[in-house]
Amino acid sequence: MSSAVILHRALPYDELRDLEPIAMLGAQPSVLAAAPGKGFATVADLVAAAKSRPGALNFASAGIGSASHIAGERFRLAAGLDVQHIPYRGPTEALADLMTGRIDFYFLPIAPALPLIKQGKVIALAVSTPKRAQLLPDVPTIAEAGYPNAEYLFWGGVSAPAGISPTIVAKLNRKIDTALSVPTIRDKLQQLGVEPMPMTAEQFGKFFADDVAAMVQLGKGAKIAPMD
Repeated sequence: MSSAVILHRALPYDELRDLEPIAMLGAQPSVLAAAPGKGFATVADLVAAAKSRPGALNFASAGIGSASHIAGERFRLAAGLDVQHIPYRGPTEALADLMTGRIDFYFLPIAPALPLIKQGKVIALAVSTPKRAQLLPDVPTIAEAGYPNAEYLFWGGVSAPAGISPTIVAKLNRKIDTALSVPTIRDKLQQLGVEPMPMTAEQFGKFFADDVAAMVQLGKGAKIAPMD
């Protein structure tokens, strides 16, 4: 996971040197969800409220370094907000406090968010991905809301130990790419809120390196203290 570089002071491996990227599988959009009854219908509403009352609003995460924390910090920094981060032990507790209004906003995965959005228990303001999510086509991206630097992909891919044969890398990449094109597999992934993202091994390698670099910058900007 690319966020490991900001969570641990000394990793027993180098993410870029010791791993050989093989294939990207897909990414799960995060939904910027607001508590109902707060009066936030758009990202602009949330930002205006936060800037009118510095330090008064808060956002939840499923814990330090979780996808929800990283997405929240990216949005906070991109929008220049003074808001409080409230880390929870897990997503269930965070979501419960969002629905009751104890938490103002929370980036959560699209699959568990979808039924709550449809029931009006949380308000979807934006998705964190560059493109609109297929499961929420009417919800704008965070970039469309004016904050392209807040985009965040919670992604999954396949890597192998460095030194693996380039022939094997190419073969595995082709097999995975073929699997991602099978309609039943794509449908199943999309039902889980995962958008398939086939790439060549070279494209995945660049994506991974860029993501690690972005995580390092985020760690500095958000002052995330690494663990020993």
